[in-house]
Amino acid sequence: QVQLVESGGDLVQPGGSLRLSCTASGFTFSSYAMRWYRQAPGKEREFVAYINNSGGNTNYSDLVKGRFTISRDNAKNTMSLQMNSLKTEDTAVYLCNAYALINGNLRNFWGQGTQVTVSS
Repeated sequence: QVQLVESGGDLVQPGGSLRLSCTASGFTFSSYAMRWYRQAPGKEREFVAYINNSGGNTNYSDLVKGRFTISRDNAKNTMSLQMNSLKTEDTAVYLCNAYALINGNLRNFWGQGTQVTVSS
């Protein structure tokens, strides 16, 4: 079955770095665009970063641009988010998302999330 499993979340001090990973299974990973979202307590889920299926095109929220880098390895069915210069406002559950239009149908999958806490 389809699975997206995030890992790498942790408690980190402001200014620190973390690398999140998302491991996919149960679908043709290289056919899907991927995104990272995050959701802080009491707030709506918000877009963080996007990468197309080949990895040649990326896009970022203005809130993380220049600090976060999204990447993928289609041979390993993984996507990563390198997060540098972390701020307290980056604290959230980070979720990975896979989506594609397959034979006219939108396929949209979510992981369960990994907790990132930025605090001194």
